[in-house]
Amino acid sequence: MIGAISLGRSFQSIRFKLDGRIMTTHADGSTEGKILILATESCAYPGANSVGQAHSSYPANVYILRVRAPVLFPEQFYLDCFKKGIAGIIIMSCGEECPYEGAYHALAKRLDHVYGMMKEQKLDLRRLRLTAICTVCNRAFLKEVNDMNRLIQEIGLPNFEKAA
Repeated sequence: MIGAISLGRSFQSIRFKLDGRIMTTHADGSTEGKILILATESCAYPGANSVGQAHSSYPANVYILRVRAPVLFPEQFYLDCFKKGIAGIIIMSCGEECPYEGAYHALAKRLDHVYGMMKEQKLDLRRLRLTAICTVCNRAFLKEVNDMNRLIQEIGLPNFEKAA
């Protein structure tokens, strides 16, 4: 087992247990970073499910985590994912139609802080993306996944500068 996501009693205790960096190595020696999707259970996760029901396919390096509301994840979670080798994160939410009042705006504000933290670490900001996906948005889901996959093939795995 390469790794597993462990969800404790609260989202504050989310941690990754890994046996090294997360990547797939192909027969030709090329590597493929993992993409983590945080999909809201009321919109994006059913949308991802509809992609499967339509027998569409997406890259095997994509891991979907169903979440109640992505705003519950602390800012440090995203940097920890990148430090553990996750190459890209797509937050697929309900957008303005979120069933939790104010959650989408709070998430956007939180991600602004995360982008600042990523700049400090010299991480490419394109590695983290917020998008709205509805329950039947097959094409939009596939576009987001394929765009992120192309991006991480282009820029590679995250590289953290060592503090002096």
